[in-house]
Amino acid sequence: MKGELAPAPPAPEGYRFTVTADEAGQRLDSYLVVREIPHSRSQIKRHLDAGSCLVNDEAGRPAQRLKQGDVVNYAPPPATASELRPEHVALAVLYEDDELIVIDKPAGMVVHPAPGHLEGTLVAALLGHCRQLSGVGGVLRPGIVHRLDKLTSGVMVATKTDRAHEGLGEQFRRHTIERAYLALVVGRFATATGSFRTLHGRHPHDRKRFTSRCERGRTAITHWRVVEPLPASSLVEARLETGRTHQVRVHLAEHGHQVLGDPLYGGPPADPLLREVGRALQRQALHACLLAFVHPVSGAQLSFASPLPADMAQALARLRAARGGQDG
Repeated sequence: MKGELAPAPPAPEGYRFTVTADEAGQRLDSYLVVREIPHSRSQIKRHLDAGSCLVNDEAGRPAQRLKQGDVVNYAPPPATASELRPEHVALAVLYEDDELIVIDKPAGMVVHPAPGHLEGTLVAALLGHCRQLSGVGGVLRPGIVHRLDKLTSGVMVATKTDRAHEGLGEQFRRHTIERAYLALVVGRFATATGSFRTLHGRHPHDRKRFTSRCERGRTAITHWRVVEPLPASSLVEARLETGRTHQVRVHLAEHGHQVLGDPLYGGPPADPLLREVGRALQRQALHACLLAFVHPVSGAQLSFASPLPADMAQALARLRAARGGQDG
């Protein structure tokens, strides 16, 4: 597919990429941001400013425009120990051993510190619980190998050791981890199952949003099935083959089925009942209900499930009650 970015495995000294014809013309910093690298945009920029990236064996600049055939070697500095303050916050722990921890994240909890969210994060809670997390994610993201949006609930895994982090990171890069979400969405579906396969990139006019309507980006694949049809809406299960930022929300919204309570990817629904349910939720009706992977050290197959949280269960009950009234 045009614009598809194939992940490159990290070498011991870093990451090495060769720029394709479709990728030519991109800025170096933007090019690295959309690769399968477990660093934030701000981390990548700091590393570029520090000279941690070479283009054709010469120091690369963030704004440098790449040409076809350019060889990019990105070698970030070694991770440093976290300087975050541990916080003693109760966590719903589904599994824990010396290498990793699996938790059921509540809606409203930010995963890692960011401007405006320096306290009350999952990272701080994990540090208070585990005391030690892997350093691969950097100073602000110790132990974080993947994340859920602040207002998305459900199953997450974090790592305590670097070997666990690297092993799980490889499974995420190869898309071998099984992830499923439950979502309450606007509208009925014409078929019971289906798949979305698109490109995925930043929205050209809103940096907080992502879109599948782009000419360049990474491939995003979501497989869905209708769990239950509801009045003017549906309960849907979405299984990720890839795991892009906001992937489920983008795919559903841009195919006419925005997630209830998600103002970023859709305005208030036209249906009065759905507007009422969305307002009551005060967050997007999206829940990570399943996470399954191979333990990166022991090799055991692990699978964890989480039922709908109370707020989504109440929203579902409200929609079912309305359906019963229609049937009567």
